[in-house]
This record gives sequence, C-alpha cells and structure tokens, in this order.
Amino acid sequence: MFKIKSGDLFGGLTAGIVALPLALAFGVQSGMGAAAGLYGAIFIGFFAAILGGTPSQISGPTGPMTVVTAALLIELLAGGFTVEQKIGAIVLTFFLAGVIQIAMGFLKLGSLIRFIPYPVISGFMSGIGVIIILLQLFPAVGLASPSSTIGVFEHLSSLFTQSNLIAFSLTAATIAIIYLFPKVTKKIPAALVALVAGTLLSLFLGEVPTIGEIPSGFPPFLGAGIFTFSSKEFIVILEMSATLAALGAVDSLLTSVVADNVTKTKHDSNRELIGQGVGNAVGGLFGGLPGAGATMRTLVNVRAGGRGRISGVVHSLVLLAVLLGLGQYAAVIPKAVLAGILITVGVGILDYKGIAHLRKVPVGDAVIMIAVLVLTVFVDLLVAVGIGMLLASILFMKKMSDLAEEGTTVDSVEDLQKEKPWADENLPPELASQVLVKHLDGPLFFGFSNRFQALANNLPDTRYLIIRMTKVPYIDQSGLYALEEAILDMERRNIQVLLTGLQTQPKDQLERVKIIPDLVSEDNIFNNFSDCIAWLKGNH
Repeated sequence: MFKIKSGDLFGGLTAGIVALPLALAFGVQSGMGAAAGLYGAIFIGFFAAILGGTPSQISGPTGPMTVVTAALLIELLAGGFTVEQKIGAIVLTFFLAGVIQIAMGFLKLGSLIRFIPYPVISGFMSGIGVIIILLQLFPAVGLASPSSTIGVFEHLSSLFTQSNLIAFSLTAATIAIIYLFPKVTKKIPAALVALVAGTLLSLFLGEVPTIGEIPSGFPPFLGAGIFTFSSKEFIVILEMSATLAALGAVDSLLTSVVADNVTKTKHDSNRELIGQGVGNAVGGLFGGLPGAGATMRTLVNVRAGGRGRISGVVHSLVLLAVLLGLGQYAAVIPKAVLAGILITVGVGILDYKGIAHLRKVPVGDAVIMIAVLVLTVFVDLLVAVGIGMLLASILFMKKMSDLAEEGTTVDSVEDLQKEKPWADENLPPELASQVLVKHLDGPLFFGFSNRFQALANNLPDTRYLIIRMTKVPYIDQSGLYALEEAILDMERRNIQVLLTGLQTQPKDQLERVKIIPDLVSEDNIFNNFSDCIAWLKGNH
C-alpha cells in the first residue's frame, strides 16, 4: 500500500497545474491535437508513477518526444494508408514503443544510459531546443508552422509579410509573464498564469487562431485498429516505435538522474523503463501522445514536497478532472499563447553549460556536440545520435590507442631497444643479452591491434620475449588475434614467449581461443616479473 503524505498531495497538485498548459501545447505541436497531449500526460503520469523506478518523477509528453512524434507522424501519414489505417498505425506505433521499453526494462538495459557521452546528449538536447523554438516562430505570429525546420527557413519571409500583430503580442506577453512572474511569487506556476492571462487578453484584442474544441469525457479506446497492416507496413511502424522507445528511455533516465541529485535517492533504471513502457503502451491505445520523465515537472513536484509515487498519481488525476469537466473552456486558448510557452520550454532545454564551454573542452568533444546539434536540427534526430555515438566511439578508440602506444614501444628497432624499463626490472647480467622485455599498457583492442602487430614485427632477435600485461585490463577479438599472430611470429623465429601479470579477462580470453596452452604453455605464464626471472635463472 502507498503511504499518503501531505507533501505528495500538494506536489502532485502543483505538478498537475504546471503540466496542463504543457500537455496542451505539446499535443498541438505534435499535430495530434491538444487532447492527445492531455491523454498522454494522464496515462503515462499514472502508470509510470505506480510502476516506475523513480518515486518522485512526474511523467508526460516532453519536448524531445513531441518533436520526434511530429516527425514520425509526417512520415507515417505520407504512406498509402486509409483513414482508418492511419489512426491504427499511429496507435500501434505508440503502443509498440511502450512494449519495447518494457522489454528494455526486463532485459536490464537501463544501466546503458551511462555509456552515452555528454557531448552527444548536450548536442541532442540543444538541437531539440532549437527545433522547438524554430517550429513555434510561425504560430507565434498567427501562422501555420511548416512541418520541418528547413521549411521554416524556406518560408522565413512570411514572418515579416503575413504576421498577425495580435498573435505576436500575445506570444510576447506570455513569454514576459513566464520569466517575470516568478519574481512576484513562485507559489503559483508562471506557465499557468501566462496561459490564463494570455487567453483572457485574447478575448479583448481580437480573433487569433485557437486550439479548438477538446473532446470531453474519458478518451475512447482505439486499439481495435492496430491489426490491419501488411508485413511491409508493420516494419516501418516497428522502426518508428523503436525510435520513440529509445528516445523515451534516454529522456526518462536523464530526468531520473536529476531527481536522484535533488532528493538524494537512487532510482531503479530498469523498473523505470518498465513503468514508462506501460504508460506509453496503455496511453497509445487511447490515442495519447508518447512521453517520458519530465524534468521541469519533476522538479516542481519535489520542490512542492512530493517524494512518493502518490504525487505522480495526483498529478494525473488533476489532469483527468480537467479533461472531464473543463475541456470545453480550453478550446479558446490561443495557439500564440501555447507558442510562447513552448518557446520558453525550448530555451530551457538548451545546454548553456555545454555551449559556453565549447572553446574550453577538447576539440573532439566540441566537434561531436556541434555535429549532433546541427544534424538534429536539419537532418534527423536518430541519425544525429547515431553519428554522434559513432564519432564518440572513434574518438575514444583513438585516445585508448594513443594511451596504449605511450605505454609500449615506438616506431623503430632502436626505439624499441631504448624502451624505459619499469622499476622492478633488474635483469641479471647473464640474462640481459638473451631476454627482451615488452610492456603493454592499457586495453589491447582493435584500435591498437594493427599497431601492436607492426611493433612485434620489428622486434630484434633474442632468445626470450617477456610480455608484461599487468596493465592490460581488457582484450578484444582483434587484440587476441594480433597477440596470437605476434606469438606465432616469435615461434617461427625460435623466440620463446613468456607472459607476466595476466589479469582475469585477458587470461580467460586467451584460454578460450586456446592461445593458452596451445601457443603459450602454462609453464610460461607467471603472476609477476620476479617469478619469471626466477624461472629463467633456473632454466639458464
């Protein structure tokens, strides 16, 4: 049973009030309508709160998820679907996104969030912020927004020739209220004040585009239309679902980390994915917009006293009450007011810290961040993250390869013979002319394997080669084969190879592919360098 605390009740109430204008705005921006934003906030907020792994988290439609949803809808609706199939395709896409997130949770993939480099996250989030701002420029002046950021630039002149000054005034007033009202008081959410004030002001200023009628009552079940597709159509839907699931997972778990920092707790990332997945799957069956953990609403909840799961449930119930009783009044909300709210959301998503440090961080990190940002805005969000991860991986491999080279030899035989010995390397005079010591420092992986083979080929003739692997924590398949080829080459030259300081993972891998004992016998494996020297003395 959940224990109800006053802080959770007040936190959930406050978060629900803050979520209302955002849910409406995200629904409109997605192209599905304001009601879809409310449906998504209700279902995701409820199930993620009960089943998720971050008790204080408030979930619902978010900027990144809305941007991706809008892009996917454009692609999905461009297909040759009937009207019924279009609705079914949308519902199935959202439902499967939730199912994929549930599977991710059960497969314990939540912990993989830590492997996404900061430059990729920074560029992606800033790119999302720029997209939100650009796509709201037209609604801010009373015009319909192009479907893409490139379209915004193509029709930029319309902003100056066809603008509705009343709509522009409402947008400006909305933005001003959101930024200035907290200086008066923070007890009432500024976004809600801006929503109400902007709507009332529009009634006196004149006609501007509004969000239109919002259906009242509990949302209808739309799941019956998800079984009308061919295998080809289903593959497209599955790809889109995977995109939403992956983004929702990252978005939610990043917010979970923020919640941990504020509440001094630790979330369960895999359980959080399951809760988010159930919320998105159920919400999708009712036409709700996909969502994730929402950072701003979560912080509002925590600051208002919300710490437990009940706060998320209360947040959903507040929105449900609005849907059941106040939906008719939301029809008159101007799109310009929602544009003002979303512009402030976009501004808030920008990673100012990462942008400010562009000239101070390593050049490679700065390039990744800028590349991901530009690709996010002008190409495709999934492509941006994929290329960002690829660039980050290549940069990481280059760094590891450089570190490995620093710990081993250099280019020529002369440099190899001048390699600085480690502190414990005092070779007895009788062995000095017959023993060559090779140091490996860092992981032996495919980024360094070719380099290692080239160095091995340059080894001078000797009787024994001691390869010191104390500082090799990891070896991959490429590294294994490079080491195998080097040992085989030594064998052809009648050089006996001795290995010292093998760590667990490298030793296990060498045994798995039979390098030990087929190429290097157990007798030639030593725990440390001194044991190896003692063995050499005994066999000299």
